[in-house]
Amino acid sequence: MHTSLLVSWRGSNVMIDCGADWAARIAKLTPTAIVITHAHPDHAGGLKKGVACPVFATRESWNTMRPGPIPERVVVQTRQPFTLHGIRFEAFPIEHSIRAPAVGYRITAGRATLFYAPDIASIPDRREALAGIQLYVGDGASIARPILRKRGSTVIGHASIRMQLGWCHDEGVRAAVFTHCGTQIVSGVDRVMNEKVMSLGQQLGVATRIAFDGLKLLLPS
Repeated sequence: MHTSLLVSWRGSNVMIDCGADWAARIAKLTPTAIVITHAHPDHAGGLKKGVACPVFATRESWNTMRPGPIPERVVVQTRQPFTLHGIRFEAFPIEHSIRAPAVGYRITAGRATLFYAPDIASIPDRREALAGIQLYVGDGASIARPILRKRGSTVIGHASIRMQLGWCHDEGVRAAVFTHCGTQIVSGVDRVMNEKVMSLGQQLGVATRIAFDGLKLLLPS
């Protein structure tokens, strides 16, 4: 499945990203809202036929997406927190794509805080984005070798898991999960891939694992 995260808190379910292959499943999930990180089809293509709940995205994403009927379209401002059903979201600009500018979300419910960025090359405001979080959910495109290119002064593409774990180590983040997995992980043997990623995390003091469809995590709140 295309990468997506469902944040559940006190009976509300907020879906982050809705790739094309989620289109037929949204009705069963019945999210109370959908939040979009960026406009690439594997993150927003599931909106093509419309949805029954409000959708939140940056102006850059709205300008690129071509969704079907949506009851409420909300423009997200970066670094301006907003609250949905008791869940606090703050969008941080990140580098990933020029054509589809992306954000990562710092998400807080009760005492639990995580950062979610499934496609990422770098975080300009990294210290503020990762300060005090319990969990980092990041980009699993590559384990050790980054997939990065430069367009002028802008870096685009995907930071490696190793790079992202370095960010976590530097900012004192103790747990990380990697989603949006690339060919290296998807075509590999699950046990071997998990051992590689866990070993990298152990070297830096970060409890690390690879995500899978249906993974559920409970954060103390």
